[in-house]
Amino acid sequence: MPSPAGPSPAEPPPRPAGPSPAEPLLSPAGPSSAEPPPSPAGPSSPEPPPSPGLWQALRLRRYLRSVWPWRATLYLLTSVPLGLATLTALLLLAVAGSALTVILIGIPLLLTLVLAGIPLAVVERHRLRLLDPRPLAPAHREPDGTGLSAWLRTRLQERATWRELGYALLFALVLWPLEALAAGTALVVCGGLMAAPLMLAASGGEEARVLKIWLIHSYPPACAALLAGLVLLPLFAYPLGILAAGRAVLTRQLLSAPGAGLDSRLRELGRSRMRLVDAFEAERRRIERDLHDGAQQRLVALSMTLGLARLENPAEPLAGLLTKAHEEAGVALVEIRELIRGIHPQVLTDRGLQAAVEDVADRSVVPVDMDFDLPDRLPQAVETAVYFAVCEALANVAKHSGAVHARVSGRTERGRLVVEVWDDGTGGAGTRDGTGLQGVADRISVLDGHLLVSSPPGGPTVFRLQVPLSPADTRT
Repeated sequence: MPSPAGPSPAEPPPRPAGPSPAEPLLSPAGPSSAEPPPSPAGPSSPEPPPSPGLWQALRLRRYLRSVWPWRATLYLLTSVPLGLATLTALLLLAVAGSALTVILIGIPLLLTLVLAGIPLAVVERHRLRLLDPRPLAPAHREPDGTGLSAWLRTRLQERATWRELGYALLFALVLWPLEALAAGTALVVCGGLMAAPLMLAASGGEEARVLKIWLIHSYPPACAALLAGLVLLPLFAYPLGILAAGRAVLTRQLLSAPGAGLDSRLRELGRSRMRLVDAFEAERRRIERDLHDGAQQRLVALSMTLGLARLENPAEPLAGLLTKAHEEAGVALVEIRELIRGIHPQVLTDRGLQAAVEDVADRSVVPVDMDFDLPDRLPQAVETAVYFAVCEALANVAKHSGAVHARVSGRTERGRLVVEVWDDGTGGAGTRDGTGLQGVADRISVLDGHLLVSSPPGGPTVFRLQVPLSPADTRT
């Protein structure tokens, strides 16, 4: 059935561009018309930049006079008890879980081992604020349901859980020993040198061993050691600051959700597109209701008035004019009823997709067989989109295919609605050149659905729709 030059009356005018006919038509990934327009007052004023983190502070001359060296040292020192606790917990869970697996008690322990990175990541996100004022958002999504089983299923399927487990292993085995060595060396060297006079005084002025290396017997060498410690203290501040800043960067990289910004953007685009679909359908229903309750009722009243006027046996030529006006009112009434049915049929609202498609098939000039196996009702957006898609397909069958027989089938499989329109016509249908089928593809793509058209020359033509049954998920 060759595609028509334009859409049928049952379908709004299509957008002019679209994918090729043989490919699934997916929802676009880029920005769409769902984006809100910019404020008429002009671009908003830029937000003030956050307070500088450790990397920025290291470039400042006043770094040694600021609190950043102490915060870097505190960050490295707090890694020691946290690392020891993490290493101990991982070892206990691994050993006990492996040993007790044979009696099934170890399975929950091994499961806890897999999830051990989650609480560590929470602590690390808070500790990171010592060095970087930018918050690090959690990388986990909300569970698909309620209860412990839903939570466990969601966490075990997430990449973030396994990334956090890898971070926990790296932290427990490598990172905290290096940080303890660096911070401990700086503190021991500087503290040991600066404590030389106190150590000498504690020994009664006789002798003191500085850093367990050399002996001093008088206060001049002890004061020299004190001055050396004070000189080395700022010299150690920069290496410790660089180490802590690099550690913060590594933590942010490993605990950030990969592509979190892009995923959030896509979800917002999906929600905005679904809001547009809902607004469009609400406006369509309003127009249908206004025509049904307003213009159609006035035409009915006009037709009745003209009919009563004819019964009064007026003289010619007034009788002929009344007859003609009565006929024209009847034609207008038929047309407006068809228009109302094309905007949004009442049977679709009252009885669902299957009954609405059967009504269209009964009115088709080409005999149509029905083979539907659907639940009682489907999501409203799915019913509306698929109904108008089937209307467009059957209109093409009647107008362009030369078919003598058609079939419409529908079923649900693996959470999707699959509808096929088959005809034995001449083939050659497609979605190119801005045809009505392109409008169908655009409507279905908003619901993350696919349109496939198989129409080789000589036929037959198969028009296949696949639409997820939970389009509302994109709004959450």
